[in-house]
Formats: sequence, structure tokens, C-alpha cells
Amino acid sequence: MARSKLRIGILGTGTTGTAHADAFRGMDDVEVVAVFSRRIDRARALAKTLGARAVSDLDAILTDPNIDAVDVCLPSANHPEAVIPALQAGKHVFCETPFALRMTDGQAMLDAAKAAKRILLVGLLMRSAAHYQHIHAQVESGQCGDLRSIVAYRLGSYLRPGGQDHKDHYSEPSLELMTFDFDFINWLIGPPIAVSATAVDLDDGTPGEISALLDYGNRRSATVIASGNMPLSFPFSAGFRVAFERGMFQLDMAFGAGPPKISFQFFPADGNPTPVTIPGHDPFEKELRHFIDCIHGKADPELLDGHRALEALQLSIATQQSLHEHRSINLSSLSLNSPEKPVSSRST
Repeated sequence: MARSKLRIGILGTGTTGTAHADAFRGMDDVEVVAVFSRRIDRARALAKTLGARAVSDLDAILTDPNIDAVDVCLPSANHPEAVIPALQAGKHVFCETPFALRMTDGQAMLDAAKAAKRILLVGLLMRSAAHYQHIHAQVESGQCGDLRSIVAYRLGSYLRPGGQDHKDHYSEPSLELMTFDFDFINWLIGPPIAVSATAVDLDDGTPGEISALLDYGNRRSATVIASGNMPLSFPFSAGFRVAFERGMFQLDMAFGAGPPKISFQFFPADGNPTPVTIPGHDPFEKELRHFIDCIHGKADPELLDGHRALEALQLSIATQQSLHEHRSINLSSLSLNSPEKPVSSRST
């Protein structure tokens, strides 16, 4: 007899794993039955809120035939060791961003999903965030004319000890931050032909702040700016400026104590700027709902497909190569299977 609820195992109990648990808790057709952490006390704390069992042995979830899907919220370096065996065991997988630190790891996970004929989706969060979805809808409708330029930014202090969101295993900004905006831009206008980047390094040589220019060989341009080295007093901030033929949208978000401060405006070609008000929603719940609907055959996996995550990772790798070689990197010479240089020692 078919189960009434899809049974989920959550791998990881950090900020994202907890947010995902909250999202799943509100879904009537989902039951989180197990939670993994290498620290059993953390697994027990989250599992208790879900009525699930806690485990500190990864295989206890990966090999459990009663679990239909796993939600991987582990550090990126650990994604292959969880994603690949889960797929091989016949489970569908949702994997958090950054998807992988190396192109070869990302490709191996995609190959495993294809071989197992299972769904592998990635948390490309901006595709589920209301303000970013609004811009995608504008591009699709053509209401403001052709898209001309994009500047996207993410600025925080996570590379500083004591900084907001600091974790020792976090990567440098091209992977930890820029991947979100690389995917957003790919979603709007497709991949560029070349990437060139500059950086301000930390004392240990790790890039602390990076600016990447995406070259499309036409009238469009895109710039992505990311920093993990802002002052400790500076709130984590993210946003964009997207210019069309007939106007520009600007989003500025600052995350500090209390609710985030958000300014979203449209600047018409003529006249005065106007605030844009759109209904908000939880992007974690949105993307996880999409994952569940894809398993049930009610949604198209393409939106959050792992290949899209690999395309964003390719831009992060190209950014690293541009910084290392002090030149523009042609994307046609950096295939998905190209060997890449190891990332910074700070990477997960």
C-alpha cells in the first residue's frame, strides 16, 4: 500500500538544516523521520522538534529502505559522500548550495542521479526568493524592454573571527557567496563567454573581497561583487541593480538584529522612482515544496536541476582561475570536466 507521506531524512543540523526542518514541518504530505549529525546531541535536539529519530551514523539514513528522500545540509566538501550513496540507494536528493567545491565532484553527483534515475535538485535559493523571481518575470514578459546590465552584491564579515555567519569551514567568496548571484544571472540571461576578476586579499592570501565581470560579447554586462571581510559592525547585505531599456530595478537588503531592512524600487526612464511591493514568502519552503512536487511528478525539476548548479560553479572556478592567472578566462576553454586548481584552504 502506498505511503500517505513522503519520508525524509535531514543530514545536518546547522542554520540551514534547522530552516529546512521548519519548512518541512508545515507540509502535510511530508514526514521527517530521521536527523543526522556527527554530534548526536545536536541531532537529538533537532529531531525532538520533529518527532524523528536522531543518528550520528550517516549510513543509518543512507541505507534505510523506509526513507524516500534525503535533504543534504552538510558542508559542501561532504556533499559527494552523502549524495552519491543516497542516489545509489534509490533515494531522491535535495542538496544545499554550494553544490560542490570541484567540477569533478559536481559531475559525479549528476552522473549518479542519471544512473539511479532519481531526482537531484540543488538549493539555488534566489530562484525561490520573491524579489529575484520578480526580476525573472520582468525578463520573461519583456514589459520593460531588453535587459541591459546587472550588478549583484553580497557583503558580509564571515571571514573575520567573530563575524556574522563565521564558520571555519566556509569557502572564500567566489564559492560561498558569488555562486548565488552567478546562478541568478544565468537564470536571467544565460552563461557569459568570459569572466575576469580582481580581489582584495586577506593577510593569508585568501581573497577577502572579489569583483567579477561577466562578458557576454554584446550590449549586456554583469558584475558580481562579494566580500567576507566587511567590518564586524556592518550587517550582512545583499541586493542588485538590474537595468532594462525602459527602467531599472534596485534591491537593497540588510540583515541585522530583527527583521531585515529591505528597499525595492523601480526607476522608470522618465518620472520619479516608485517602491515595488510584492508578496513575500519563505524561499526555503518554496524550494523544498518544489522538490516534493517534483518527486510526485507535479513540477518540472529543471528550475533547480543540478546542471544549473554546476553552471554556477563553473563561473566560481573561472573566477578563481582569473584571480590566479591575472587574465580573463574564456568559458569555452573551461569545460565541465576540466581539471581545476584546488580552492583555498578555507574551503569546506
